[in-house]
Amino acid sequence: MTERVELSEVAPRDGLQSIAAFVPTETKIAIVRACWEAGLRRMEIGSFVSPRAVPQMADTGAVLKAAKQLEGLECTVLVPNRRGFDLAVQAGADRLGLFMSVTESHNKANLNRTREESFADLAAIVRDAPAGTKIRFNLSCVFHCPFEGVVPEAEALDWIERVVALDPEMEIALADTTGNAAPDQVRRLFEAAHRAWGKRFAFHGHDTYGMGVANVVAAWEAGCRIFDAASGGIGGCPFAPGATGNVAMEDVVWMFGRMGVETGVDWPKLLVAADLAAAVPGATPGGAMRRVTAARQAA
Repeated sequence: MTERVELSEVAPRDGLQSIAAFVPTETKIAIVRACWEAGLRRMEIGSFVSPRAVPQMADTGAVLKAAKQLEGLECTVLVPNRRGFDLAVQAGADRLGLFMSVTESHNKANLNRTREESFADLAAIVRDAPAGTKIRFNLSCVFHCPFEGVVPEAEALDWIERVVALDPEMEIALADTTGNAAPDQVRRLFEAAHRAWGKRFAFHGHDTYGMGVANVVAAWEAGCRIFDAASGGIGGCPFAPGATGNVAMEDVVWMFGRMGVETGVDWPKLLVAADLAAAVPGATPGGAMRRVTAARQAA
């Protein structure tokens, strides 16, 4: 039986959040639609965060409303706190993405709170969420921090264990926020997490150091089956200095295709979506497959 992977498109959120000039709402909706037309059925639409802190996400409600019209699309929005949670529920998000950092320095830079403050707030949200609410808990800087360097695996596992204890089934994403994780590190951490708590973990990788696809493979070989990626390889964290784009969706899809793993993605239509995302003014595209002539011809 062919193995299958679940892919979550993050270009509309992570891909655009660091761009200085505001990306028109119509452009964001066009990217969402192009990714959906390519067969991607899970997507981060945006985030309900302070528009002063991340002005690029100020129109998340409008983008979400349009995305909800696309049949079969699971729309995720990121929320850092109770206010964001309330807005997301009211707006009808299909899945809520909670997030905090494993390291104190990045959590303060990203959320202006200590880890304990963030965890207390997010734990209460998990506890109080209406029955049936889909939640993903995203842990940033699990492998490497722009301020503290390589994260000790014991420290990462301690925070993972605390999040696991909040809910027996909640999906948890381990994020390589800076793109500086090493494949052996990714493999060890996923193997340890799977042994202890089951295969409920997703991998969110960046390609800053050119190791994004290698880290996806490492997580796959350790048993991970849920992956985030961004069409066009765009992205970055405004509070992680030097971090660039997410691992490119087209690179991930091509790689899994060569491995015989089913993705459900239409390759020619994915290249259309990737080109559209990469062409956004101010974006810094990444990935390799859009530049490979043979891959273009295969489309």
